[in-house]
Amino acid sequence: QLRWQLPKIPDEITFAGEKVEFDDLDLKERLDYELIVNNYWHSNTYITMKLAHRWLPEMKAILKQEGVPEDLIYVAIIESGLRNVVSPAGAKGFWQFMESAGEEYGLIINSQVDERYHLEKSTRAACMYLKKAYRKFDSWFLAAAAYNRGMNGIQRDLEAQQVNNFFDLSLNSETARYIFRLFAVKLIFENPEEYGFVLTEEDLYPPYKTKDIVVDKTIESIHEWAIKHKVSTKIVRKLNPWIIGQSLEVKPNNK
Repeated sequence: QLRWQLPKIPDEITFAGEKVEFDDLDLKERLDYELIVNNYWHSNTYITMKLAHRWLPEMKAILKQEGVPEDLIYVAIIESGLRNVVSPAGAKGFWQFMESAGEEYGLIINSQVDERYHLEKSTRAACMYLKKAYRKFDSWFLAAAAYNRGMNGIQRDLEAQQVNNFFDLSLNSETARYIFRLFAVKLIFENPEEYGFVLTEEDLYPPYKTKDIVVDKTIESIHEWAIKHKVSTKIVRKLNPWIIGQSLEVKPNNK
């Protein structure tokens, strides 16, 4: 007789250097919910695990360079599943930046390029946001929650409720779940077989083999440029999803 096995809830977890114990009934049940949801959403979890093998090494290296705890990589996973998706509100890319926030953190967004789709630049922009939130709240939990709720929203909640940490806050359902979703994904991704996910090396998506080409003058036609370099437009866009227009202007002294 087939019986589904419920995921095991740990006694504690360390996330971004901060330890949380699950002897509190509320915290335990909130983690239990997210573990069950993510553990049995097999299609999404498997595909994201496959993609993680392609993208996470570079992203983790950027977080390390920027001084952001590696565990914050799971923000991108729960935001987008490591796909260049567009939310109903218009947030885009792995890190789901709205246009105004993307521009605030240095991303170029116009009719030709949208750097919310640029892996390195969007990851660095996300690091800038998370570090700013950490400086404000002195907690990576609150910094991550602010990525969902906004820094001003979290600040208002803390002041109105007269508490100083994420776990004592009464929040909207999405933000209340956010940290526990991070916990659940971390547990599953770091202990896949324990949670029923078995992948071989052959199952994982390999990193793309690429080469850098310096573009020092305006490209009038992406299609013609691709033909000149003996590659299809499809490949140019797949490897450079931030190029969204039919041309690419290179301004003088632009590096």
